Amino acid sequence: MEKTQEILTGDKTSSAIESQVVNKEDWLQARLALLEREKELTRLTDQIAAERRKLPRVVVDKDYQFESTVGTVSLSELFNENSQLIVYHFMFAPEWEEGCPGCSFFSDHISGPDLHIPHHDVSIVVVSRAPLATILPFKKRMGWNFQWVSSYGSDFNYDYHVSFTPEQVANGQVYYNYQYQALDSVTELPGVSVFYKDSNGVIYHTYSTYARGSDTLLGAHAYLDLTPKGRNEDATMDWMRHHDKYETNKGKSSCCH
Repeated sequence: MEKTQEILTGDKTSSAIESQVVNKEDWLQARLALLEREKELTRLTDQIAAERRKLPRVVVDKDYQFESTVGTVSLSELFNENSQLIVYHFMFAPEWEEGCPGCSFFSDHISGPDLHIPHHDVSIVVVSRAPLATILPFKKRMGWNFQWVSSYGSDFNYDYHVSFTPEQVANGQVYYNYQYQALDSVTELPGVSVFYKDSNGVIYHTYSTYARGSDTLLGAHAYLDLTPKGRNEDATMDWMRHHDKYETNKGKSSCCH
């Protein structure tokens, strides 16, 4: 898992920073200085978002099929009535008994936005390679209500570079996060892909992000980043568990991230 962790995060450790105790006036000066930096970051975030929207797009020329609770559906059908589709690539291999804890942490952040953004021309779908018969009991256990489909038997996960064959892993030929790199025994990694469907029904791939690229979608991290201890990790997300296992699993995290 160590190699996987480096690929996903870019670093191995983080620690809380001790700060000095000052009077209110000195605190205010320090806070105002930081506020200017926060404003710079907000403006940069807006700029990058605008550049992201201007990226060129690629026609999706494969007829991807997915297993859903209403039968086999196409990629086009995953859009529902909207023209934009966000796919979360959830790490759940066909042979696994439960989904990745880190992807579960991400998925805990989907239901809130999913109440709103479908009314703003965007659909959210979670996709995994595990068969639907394996996905649905886990989904029920976690209490999620978003749409989750299986790409089992499809090239979808492989084409969007989140699933890899054992041979690719063994040969060190994994293409992830826009570069070839070695990986340990894990054959699944996380990611987010975005698609657009025009008025003629043509589907375009507009964006994908991997590793820490989806970090901004994690509201729990945003809350933790406000606190003095921050994320307080020795390794990325080492504190995190399936949300129903915090009391029963207090040992080392098994998170794939």
